[in-house]
This record gives sequence, C-alpha cells and structure tokens, in this order.
Amino acid sequence: MNKSGYNRRLPLVTCVVAVLCFSLITAFTTPAWSQASASDQQQGTAAGAGMQAAAAVSTILYFPFKGAFAIGGGIVGGLAYLFSGGSEQTAKSIWIPSMYGTYVIVPEHLTGDRPVRFLGVAAESERATADPVQ
Repeated sequence: MNKSGYNRRLPLVTCVVAVLCFSLITAFTTPAWSQASASDQQQGTAAGAGMQAAAAVSTILYFPFKGAFAIGGGIVGGLAYLFSGGSEQTAKSIWIPSMYGTYVIVPEHLTGDRPVRFLGVAAESERATADPVQ
C-alpha cells in the first residue's frame, strides 16, 4: 500500500477505534440498576473474580462482532431509509434488530440469569407506536 492510501484511511480507522473505545468505557462506567442477584453475593470472592474475568474475556471476544453487526445494520438501515423514500418504519425494521441488544457480557449472562440478545428487541413504547391499531 502506498503512503497516500494509508493516510486516507487513517482518519476513518481512528474514528472507528475511538467510537468503540468510548462505547466500552460508557458501558462499564454506567450504573446497573437492578435487584440483587446471586452474582452480587459472590462479589469479593474468588468465584466472583473468576466470573468477572470470564465476563471480561467474553466481552472482548463478543463485542467486535456485535459492534460490526450494529455498524453494518446502521449503514444498511440508512440506505433502506433513502431508497424507500424516507420510510422510517423500513429503516427501523433493520436498525432495531441490529443496533439494540447486548453489547457487554456480564456475569449474569454467564450464569443464565440474563439472556444475551445479539438481535435487539424494541422497547414496549416503541412497539406500541410502530404497530398501528387496526
């Protein structure tokens, strides 16, 4: 690859890496508002540390695939929006499954207390507005 081709791709690669890093930092620093679970009782123990480590390794392996799928879905959904004449419903039918879902694996996912959703599901309020009453 010549030097000019490398220089053209560098800003794009830098932007993608920055967005992914910001997403991971945001995901790990936001508080989890949930009821106490069995894994909460394991915190501070060797088993709890092992589950945290396994969850971190799982996230490192899983996140690039989910991130790439979400980015691809965002692009395809945007193109669907354009080519459908501005139909937001058409775009959302692609965006919701691809961009919603689980991005970070936590110990509750590994113990089976919480499902891992690679394909996202719309929230109840969005489903109500998306499905018109007939």
